[in-house]
Amino acid sequence: MFRDRVEAGEKLGEALSHLQEEDLIVVGIPRGGVIVAVQVAKRFSAPLDIVFPRKIGAPGNPELAIGAVVEEGEVYLNEGLVKSLSVSEEYIEEEVKRELLEIERRKRDYLGGKEGLNYQGKTVILVDDGLATGYTALAALKALRKKEPAKLILAVPVSPSETLEFLKPYADEVFALEVPYYFYAVGQFYRSFEQVSDEEVKEVISKYGN
Repeated sequence: MFRDRVEAGEKLGEALSHLQEEDLIVVGIPRGGVIVAVQVAKRFSAPLDIVFPRKIGAPGNPELAIGAVVEEGEVYLNEGLVKSLSVSEEYIEEEVKRELLEIERRKRDYLGGKEGLNYQGKTVILVDDGLATGYTALAALKALRKKEPAKLILAVPVSPSETLEFLKPYADEVFALEVPYYFYAVGQFYRSFEQVSDEEVKEVISKYGN
């Protein structure tokens, strides 16, 4: 159980101390993951960046991810879940369009036109505040891999074991501080898990982003 995202990030940074000598970039997934990621970046005095995957929620249950999309427009679907829920192609197309607009808004709002970092040859740590189905992290990992880092690491405070197994082929290392046997939602492992605002993300990026 973590007090909040700040404590989770501090503990995550401590657990990754073996990476101290590597040439690091820490990348957060907005919004909550950025609050965790900045603590990791501060621990290593490493640059902080953000990546913009967006979850595609199930019809009538937006918190259940049936897939994710990245800013380049590539879509990754949980085909088994899509089939079992009888999700139509039309629904997916509309959600993808909507999420791409939100990605553009966030990118413009958070970065203000700043270019991203050069990832080539770096050790990149992708951070979120926790994993559930893992499809948002999958989309982020695939987007980051195209930037040719020397090593790509996924590190989170909490994740179900099956999600870590699912994501192992897409990262050089996957790591979670807590891998609970009973998992219902990421928020159950935080005493305080308030929604993070755009303003909070912008403040972090303006102060620590590169």
